[in-house]
Amino acid sequence: MSAANASIRDALYEAPGKRAKQRIAIATAVSVAALAALLALIIRQFYISGQLNAKYWTLFTRYTTWRFIGQGLLMTVKVALTAAVITFGLGFVLMRGRLNPHRFVSGASAALIEFSRGVPTLLFIYFFFLAAPQFGLKLSSFWRITLPCAISACGVVAEVFRSGVNAVPKGQREAALSLGMSERRTFYRIIFPQAFRYVIPSMIAELVIVLKDTTFAYVVNCADLMQNAKVLISNYDALVSIYLVVAVIYILINYALNKASDLLARRPNRRNIAA
Repeated sequence: MSAANASIRDALYEAPGKRAKQRIAIATAVSVAALAALLALIIRQFYISGQLNAKYWTLFTRYTTWRFIGQGLLMTVKVALTAAVITFGLGFVLMRGRLNPHRFVSGASAALIEFSRGVPTLLFIYFFFLAAPQFGLKLSSFWRITLPCAISACGVVAEVFRSGVNAVPKGQREAALSLGMSERRTFYRIIFPQAFRYVIPSMIAELVIVLKDTTFAYVVNCADLMQNAKVLISNYDALVSIYLVVAVIYILINYALNKASDLLARRPNRRNIAA
C-alpha cells in the first residue's frame, strides 16, 4: 500500500490474515442471518397485529403527508445546525479557558465543563421552558430547544478539543516559538488546525448526539420532525408506520453524517502520512 493511499487506520492496525478474514466472514454471515431472522419475526408480528393493513400506509402516498414531514425535518435540521454552531463556539471558549495558565480561569472552565457534562439535556430544557420565564427570559420554542441542546453538549466538545490540542506534538509549539511567533499566533496557526483535524470524527459524533437531543422538542412544542410525527399519529392513528418512517429518516441522516466524518478524517490523514 502506497503512502498516498494510507490512512491513520491503516497505519495503526495490521491487515487481517487469512484465518482472521475467514472468522470475519463467518461472523458477518451469522450476524446477517440473525438480523434477517429478527426482521422476519418483526414483519410477521406486524402482520398478525394488523399493522400492515393499507389504512396505516396509504397516508404516505399523499403529498400533504410528506410536506408536513419535510417541514418538521427542516425545523430539526435548523435546530441541530444552530445548536451545533453554538456548541462548537462555547466548547472552544471553554477549552481555551481550561488550558489557561491562570488557576482561577482554568478552574472555572473545568467546573463549567463538568456541569455541562453532568446535567441531562432534559433538565436544561425544563429550565428554559419553566424556570427562565419567571426571571423575565421569554424565548421562542426554537431557542427553548436549541440552547439546552447546545449547552448540554458544549462540555464534551471542550474536552474533545482539549484532547486534540494535547495530541499535537509539543515540538510543534517549541519550533514555532523559536522562530519568533507569539503564543497566540502559534496556537491559531500551528496547534489548533492540526488538533481540529484529529478530532473531526469526534465532532461529527457529537453532532449526531445533538441531532438526537432535538427529539426532546415536543416538550416545548417546537414543530420538529418528532412533533409533526405525533400530529400525524393523532390524525391517522398509525403509530407504528409513522414512527418507522421517522426512524428511517433519522438513520439516513446519521449515516450521512458518519460517512462525511470518514471522508473528512481521511483527507488530512493522507496528507500527514504522505508528508
